[in-house]
Amino acid sequence: MNKKTTAAICFLVLFALLTVTLHFIDVRPVGPLESSVGFASVNAAFHELTGENMFLYELTDILEIIPFIAVLFFGIAGLVQLIKRKSLFKVDPDILLMGCLYIAVGIVFVLFELYEVNYRPVLIEGALEASYPSSTTMLVLTVMPSAAIMLGRRLRSSALRITAVTFCTVYTVFMVICRLISGVHWLTDIMGGIFVSAGLVLLYSGLCDKFRRKKSRR
Repeated sequence: MNKKTTAAICFLVLFALLTVTLHFIDVRPVGPLESSVGFASVNAAFHELTGENMFLYELTDILEIIPFIAVLFFGIAGLVQLIKRKSLFKVDPDILLMGCLYIAVGIVFVLFELYEVNYRPVLIEGALEASYPSSTTMLVLTVMPSAAIMLGRRLRSSALRITAVTFCTVYTVFMVICRLISGVHWLTDIMGGIFVSAGLVLLYSGLCDKFRRKKSRR
């Protein structure tokens, strides 16, 4: 087991622990319509500090299009390889693993839409919405770092490589910070999104390294 895989497991364990403890540590109805959230004192204090900024909320919602474009781009790249090589097993391993990463994120999203841990600290169009983990944080923190890894390995031009990786990094940091201070999520929602995304991306990166080492030995 390499360092990345070990770190991935640690982050996923942290996510599991946070998810479980949200059900019984300082659970109080501090949200809208008397909705409850775990770690209520910390979450309420942080929400009071940031307040609500619906402009940032709407901006980050609009900018979510970028990860979806990345998913479409790499999906098309994988489909082209599949058509040309006529076998799923002949598609580049890092592209196949990226597809598995996207599926894993989708599964996590669906699970927590069906099983609501807590609701947002604000009403959206007058209604409560599931808030844990932050889906925007998950989307951005899985798609963009994995895209940076992929492009960093495949782009031959150092200028293009640096530009692509820098863009992915700056965009990711910007989105997470804006979502954090927009006030539409509890602090633990963002933390949950960070933990699960870091775990999945590190697992993806570690497996890519493993396949690359196998290929170099051949």
